Amino acid sequence: MIVPKLEKQVGIAVYATKSSGIGGVIRRSIEDFVVEEVLVDGSKASVGSSVKKNALGSSQNKNRYLLCVLVKRNWDTISVVKAVADQLGVSVGRVQTAGLKDARAVTAQHITIEDVSTEEIQKVRAKDIDVRPVGYVRSKLSSYYLLGNSFRITISSIKYSKSIIKKRVAQVVEELSGIGGVPNFFGHQRFGTTRPITHLVGKALIKEDFKNAAMLFLAKPSPHEHPASRQAREVLRETKDFKEALHDFPKQLRYERMMLNHLAENSDDYVGAFRRLPKKLQELFPQAYQSYLFNRFLSRRIELGLPLNKAEVGDYVVHVDRSGLPMIAMNRVVTAENLSEINHAIQTGKMRLALPLVGFKQHPSLGLQGEIEKQILEEENVETGDFKIDAMPSISLRGELRAAITPLNNFSVEEIENDQAESSKQKMRMSFTLNRSSYATIILRELIKPRNLIKAGF
Repeated sequence: MIVPKLEKQVGIAVYATKSSGIGGVIRRSIEDFVVEEVLVDGSKASVGSSVKKNALGSSQNKNRYLLCVLVKRNWDTISVVKAVADQLGVSVGRVQTAGLKDARAVTAQHITIEDVSTEEIQKVRAKDIDVRPVGYVRSKLSSYYLLGNSFRITISSIKYSKSIIKKRVAQVVEELSGIGGVPNFFGHQRFGTTRPITHLVGKALIKEDFKNAAMLFLAKPSPHEHPASRQAREVLRETKDFKEALHDFPKQLRYERMMLNHLAENSDDYVGAFRRLPKKLQELFPQAYQSYLFNRFLSRRIELGLPLNKAEVGDYVVHVDRSGLPMIAMNRVVTAENLSEINHAIQTGKMRLALPLVGFKQHPSLGLQGEIEKQILEEENVETGDFKIDAMPSISLRGELRAAITPLNNFSVEEIENDQAESSKQKMRMSFTLNRSSYATIILRELIKPRNLIKAGF
């Protein structure tokens, strides 16, 4: 089965299922992709107006952190946090989230804001943003409190009949169930779909080639982006004139313009230019390269026919808590002596296979999986020590483990009906829940088997 070139560029080289896809398009409208965050206590951030008043033990007794539900439409998380902070007149660091959410979607998530009142929240007035106070909590929000995300997604423009759609979806879900879940690839939005360069910038940063990293971010064009943006990048690539680029770059390229403002006055200070970016965005670059390597490790394992729901000697495994989340810190290496015991634990859902997220402290796997990782790192001309970035220590990566598969929970096809926009075609509404740090687009690619990612709305 042919994998789109854009997916291969971000390390996703295979499908886990052999069943035919249903085709179709996602995100024909923003409302077709709805994400609602679920916390470890079961609290759900709803796109609708309902708010769980005792989420994370919140109360109306004033405390340091105000817990709110943030609903956004067609905003990325980094930008929306800045917009909220600016409207409240506080620093970005005082607004905390449990995780990043899809930009091209309607999303609801929890945030905490330090030292503000419910009355001050009324100041937040921005297009397609709604902030609803829940109550006060004792500690700020972090990924520790995030269980996962609930998705409601519509796939439009499906050319097959209802019966064929039902059959193919059921076959894909059955195949995924047979391997224990969905391959836990990092999804397309981790890298950028229209311009997948985040991981390339990250690789240049870990190699401390800061000039190349900056020029990749600023001046590497994509045929899929807006023509004005593409032209501005092409001109900068030829001229390397940062002052002129500052005039040419469209206003919506906000992060690029932050760097260009610095480089226009300090043309050789590429590290300083990167430091102009929001801290979370700085961190995303090396993390994206780390994610790309993980995708390659996982793709190669699948290509070689090694199992995802069974461990081999030399593999890492991690324990799973009662809520179904992998406990990354509680890990073991599989040996010939414990192989049988560990595989029994995997079959009963108490453990899960894991692969490394490369970093300067993380040891590679052993055995066959270790050989895969060694070969890919050699192909990339990268060593684990490269992830210690001396000139920008704050974005260095120690490394850790990541589960190789993630469970697909509460999957349901809610409705298949005629697509009113294309009368000869169908559209399907479905819902499911994934653990934190897992991507809905990975289950969607298995269902759709898209030939062209851009046209399919990824």
